[in-house]
Amino acid sequence: MRIALALLATALAVSPVPAAQAPRTAVETLAKDSAERWVPFELTPANHIRFAMKIEGRPASALLDTGVTHSILDTGFARTARLKTEVRGTAAAIGGDLPLSWARVARLSLGGLRSTERPMALLDLSQVHTGDGRPVDALIGADLLGPHALDIDFASRRFRLLPSGVAPFPGDRAPLSRNPEGLYVTQARLGRTSLHPVMIDTGDGTSVSVTREQWRGARLPQRPLTSTISYGLAGPVEAGLTVTDALRLGDAPATEVELRIEGKDFADRTGIPSRIGVGFLQRFRVLLDPGAGHLLLASIEGTAAGPPRSTSGLLLGYGHNRLSVLHVMRGSPAAKAGWRRGEEICQVDGAPIRETAPDAADLAWAADTPGRKLRLGLCDGTDRTLTLAKFY
Repeated sequence: MRIALALLATALAVSPVPAAQAPRTAVETLAKDSAERWVPFELTPANHIRFAMKIEGRPASALLDTGVTHSILDTGFARTARLKTEVRGTAAAIGGDLPLSWARVARLSLGGLRSTERPMALLDLSQVHTGDGRPVDALIGADLLGPHALDIDFASRRFRLLPSGVAPFPGDRAPLSRNPEGLYVTQARLGRTSLHPVMIDTGDGTSVSVTREQWRGARLPQRPLTSTISYGLAGPVEAGLTVTDALRLGDAPATEVELRIEGKDFADRTGIPSRIGVGFLQRFRVLLDPGAGHLLLASIEGTAAGPPRSTSGLLLGYGHNRLSVLHVMRGSPAAKAGWRRGEEICQVDGAPIRETAPDAADLAWAADTPGRKLRLGLCDGTDRTLTLAKFY
């Protein structure tokens, strides 16, 4: 059995494929006062929507992920809860297949939603990198969320599930439905290219992703193009990266949108060539209501027009009080200075690298003000200078 899975973030990418049917005997009820049952959340450093919930009566730390066809439980959590495995199979991810099994969860609660006898896929979620070093117990996907309206209030860091058909706030409207695999899809326009279907993926921390063919067909005004990398549960994937004002999603304003330009692997395996993630959605209050056939976007006052941009060109990983270079962005100050993947940094301007949170360090300097000159101490004892600059 296979499951469609698409959890992406600043350094995470997993490609979904059409899913075989999971066991289906769940019974769900949405409370009459569900509008009052807000679920508080936090945005992780990698733009994941993290919240607390109850699974089998146990506290669980979960991510909201409309890019997952069936909700997923971590294998370690399932062992602790003594859940019985029912079916085995694989999940197709970028870089290879992952072992997969299924279990039935007797009790699950989320805001005003109660679900019993819920089949959930089991995967090792220890490699889900949220950037805060904390474990992930579950990914709550389209199977649970799709029958309802999902109201995400990014300004107040809270969400709720509502009956389909309500409109709790005015906003710009765009079409929304669920494809045969159950994923949320809409349509948009990029320059001269119509994008359809476009996945709305709350498990994707980036802004907007398209294929190279779509990007070329859009015939956008020329802007600098660089490169980036994402790490999936089964391996890394490199993509192009630029910023554009040419995206249109309904009537919602969309300036300075970060655009990832990928190969066709994702599109070929899913039939979905484009994705919109939290990096874009967090500019708005969002209502996702596929049952009513639309999504609503209401702009949040004071939200930055565009995403933070690297000014160093170094994409870094942290471990054991040192930073490892995972990728050197094309055309960046680091690329021009000859930096290479695998080099390790132990000091920044004479200060040693230290943890600011479990498995995380302060990387604000890598996207600091253009013109700043950094002295970076490598772990082999040598020093280098790097002058920050805007390059895309």
